[in-house]
Amino acid sequence: MSRPPRPIARRSAAKSPVAPRRVAKAPPSEPRLILFNKPFDVLTQFSDGEGRATLKDFIDVAGVYPAGRLDRDSEGLLLLTNDGQLQARIADPRHKLAKTYWVQVEGIPTAEQIERLCKGVELNDGMTLPAQARALEEPQLWPRNPPVRFRQSIPTSWLELIIREGRNRQVRRMTAAVGLPTLRLVRVRIGDWTLDGLDQGQWKEVPARL
Repeated sequence: MSRPPRPIARRSAAKSPVAPRRVAKAPPSEPRLILFNKPFDVLTQFSDGEGRATLKDFIDVAGVYPAGRLDRDSEGLLLLTNDGQLQARIADPRHKLAKTYWVQVEGIPTAEQIERLCKGVELNDGMTLPAQARALEEPQLWPRNPPVRFRQSIPTSWLELIIREGRNRQVRRMTAAVGLPTLRLVRVRIGDWTLDGLDQGQWKEVPARL
């Protein structure tokens, strides 16, 4: 006895819901860009539930946010803006904006160690891009508070390191990888913006353009 034919399954005419398209936020009518000389032990955010020092203790400008980060134990240039597109272009590693650091390290760097930094260093998250590195005479900087702890038996020296990436604690990991632990780290330049004329904890506003 033949079986009755199976009913043909029909697709439902109902369509799955389509996620709304994200609309790019309009740029602010008055773009702002702030250069800030961040002191040691200050968080690069405007609030903290643990009572630690933040940007709010120094900058009283509403609506601006950091373009990139600078670790709590690092010092120097931090950019803030109210323009999301400018913020992304400054912070996004794809744009490879050069960042210059002055680094105080334990030990006296050899030509081989500097060459390794220039060629790129193998870290636990992969090889870094080639950098620019050179020995530096001790720069004229503000005193750090608290002071750096030195070991009397080990000499210290300074390096200038220019990178175009934004990995977490990258400079510290690079110098450690070549045997030169970082004692003090100061960012002095991002692209064409520098710390010139800014003392520790000071900020100034500049034209908001890249």
